[in-house]
Amino acid sequence: MKIYCLKISEKAKFDSERKEFEDDFNTCDQLLKTYEQSHTTILEYFSKELQLQQDELNNSQQKNKDSILKIANWAGKSFTNEDLDAFAFEKNKNYLSYCQTLGTKDILPGVYDFINASMNKGLKLAVGSASKNAKIILQKLGILDLFSIIVDGNMVQNSKPDPEVFIKGAEILELEPKSCVVFEDSQAGIQAAINAGMFSVGVGQEDLESCNYKIKNFEGLSPKQLINQLSN
Repeated sequence: MKIYCLKISEKAKFDSERKEFEDDFNTCDQLLKTYEQSHTTILEYFSKELQLQQDELNNSQQKNKDSILKIANWAGKSFTNEDLDAFAFEKNKNYLSYCQTLGTKDILPGVYDFINASMNKGLKLAVGSASKNAKIILQKLGILDLFSIIVDGNMVQNSKPDPEVFIKGAEILELEPKSCVVFEDSQAGIQAAINAGMFSVGVGQEDLESCNYKIKNFEGLSPKQLINQLSN
């Protein structure tokens, strides 16, 4: 009877240890599954990030190729895809090198004063550019922190004259398009502003068409003068 009781005791101990082992095993198994799920999630995340980066690179290269192709067609030249790829790479490299040389000396006369005057008036300021290098350029110019938002090629899909970049900016600033003024130095930009239903100011070039107002630079220009001019 004593031996029998001992066996029961040992069995109980064994059952208890087995239960503890099973609990530990289940815990480890659950941790392993959690790790595997986390590992899979991390892999999926980085795969998506890498794909997005690759997509951005492809889009940038394609835009460069498109612009080179337009120039080639205008000049009556033809190139192979390999030539276009090489030209696009070189074009982007030269552009980024140029961006590194920018400084406050490159700001148009009167821009800094006009921005500060606009900020003092409580006006909301934004930059709308299809370029993915917009922030780099603004930082080099020393005016990045003067704008409420930057809408660039990382946030939009379409280039000007598509109005997407300007409409996106107005939405973020919570403004109606008809309350916005766009400053542009290209015809495609002017057309994008028109397509967005905004006022447009042509800067620098005399041959810009259909804009509401033209200025050579911002020197001597105040927000009040501009508003009065656009109201006429």
